[in-house]
Amino acid sequence: MKPYIISFFGHRDFYEHNKIEALLYPILKDLIDNKEWVEIYIGRNGEFDVFVASIIKRIKKRFDYCNCELSLVLPYNVKDVEFYEKYYDSVFIPESIEKAYPKAAIAKRNEWMVSECDLCICYVNCDKGGAFKALEFAEKLGKRVINLAEL
Repeated sequence: MKPYIISFFGHRDFYEHNKIEALLYPILKDLIDNKEWVEIYIGRNGEFDVFVASIIKRIKKRFDYCNCELSLVLPYNVKDVEFYEKYYDSVFIPESIEKAYPKAAIAKRNEWMVSECDLCICYVNCDKGGAFKALEFAEKLGKRVINLAEL
């Protein structure tokens, strides 16, 4: 069984919490209802990532989904990984970026997530920063993209 992989990325700061939750909830519910197995990749380098992870956790709990895994994809080793291992279903560093220079590791992690996914769901509302570069990379690869900032 090939999993359906969704990667999330967005700007470090964002302010449209109610809008994002209202948009994201039905998208995720529909995908999880209609796919045999869904893997969700997300970072934890900004407010968008943390907010989306909390929405996914609530959806999984409310609908008792067992065909969905929320994975934290780290760019490098971090302290207190035990905390993350309790919150996420899995936590890992992609093998291909384990030795990346720390300043480049987040961008390399984002590129890895985009390369691996079937769908990118993002929040990109300006043309600079790591989230914008990840969106450009996704478009270059011809990935299906939902930019919540444009909805």
